[in-house]
This record gives sequence, structure tokens and C-alpha cells, in this order.
Amino acid sequence: MIGIILSIIAFNYFAFSGKKTLSGNQLLHVWTFSVAFQTIFDVFVEFKYHAYWYFNKEVDWEGVLPHFFVVPQANFIFLKWFPFKAERMKKIIYILLFTLFIVLYELVTLLPEPWGYFHYGWWTIWHAVIVDPILLLILLGFYRLVRKLEKRASRNY
Repeated sequence: MIGIILSIIAFNYFAFSGKKTLSGNQLLHVWTFSVAFQTIFDVFVEFKYHAYWYFNKEVDWEGVLPHFFVVPQANFIFLKWFPFKAERMKKIIYILLFTLFIVLYELVTLLPEPWGYFHYGWWTIWHAVIVDPILLLILLGFYRLVRKLEKRASRNY
């Protein structure tokens, strides 16, 4: 439990301190999308296929903590520093470096309790290496859609 508490504090600190690039509307959209997408993903990967689980294999309240207070904040951090106006190669490098950060963090969460809270079934770190960049690209697509809709809404008022 120590690991998740420290993670929540650290991720929230880095998500909400310093440079403010996301509006309240964008934060709400990204948070809602992150929680919904992570939950849907986990329903299949965690509960149906038993690839991994948080804390224990059962549905429990502790498992909600990373969904609500770590994953969305990691997405805020990713978007906060994403080089939207940079050339494609810098964007690719940023996605790869952020994937490396996520994978290293995942390895830390695999430590025994009280530091770790994540457990593998048949899932391996190599699954995360492949899936994480795809999930980040989906997040970028969603964020761009939100920005496009905000621009359209502001033109209408």
C-alpha cells in the first residue's frame, strides 16, 4: 500500500504543478477518458483473461486507486510535455521515452508489498512495451479531438 500512496502523491504533484498546458475542460475530458478506457481494457485483460491484476485477483476497492489517481495523472503528464509543434521525429522520441518511463514504473509496481501492488499472470513487460505506445497514440487522438471540438464550440459562441 505504501507504493500506491507514494505513486498517487508523485503523479498528482507532477501532473498539477508547474507548467499549465491543459484547461480544466481538457483535464476533465482526459481524466474521464482515461478512467473509462483503462476500466474497459482491464475488464477484458485483467478479469476475463487474467493477464495481470492490482493487489489481488478479485475486484476490490484498492484496485480503483490506480485507475482514478495514477493512470489519468500519467496521461496528464504525457500531454503536458508532449511536443505538439515539434517535428515528427521528436514526437516519436518523446513517445518512446515516455513508454520507457511507464515500463520502468511498471517494473517498480511489481515489487513485493508494501511497495508493489501490480502482479503478472501471463502478461510480461514485453506486452507493455508493445501496447503502451499504442495506448499513448489513442490518448493523443482523443486529446486532439477534444481540442478540435473546443475550437468549434468557441467559434459558435
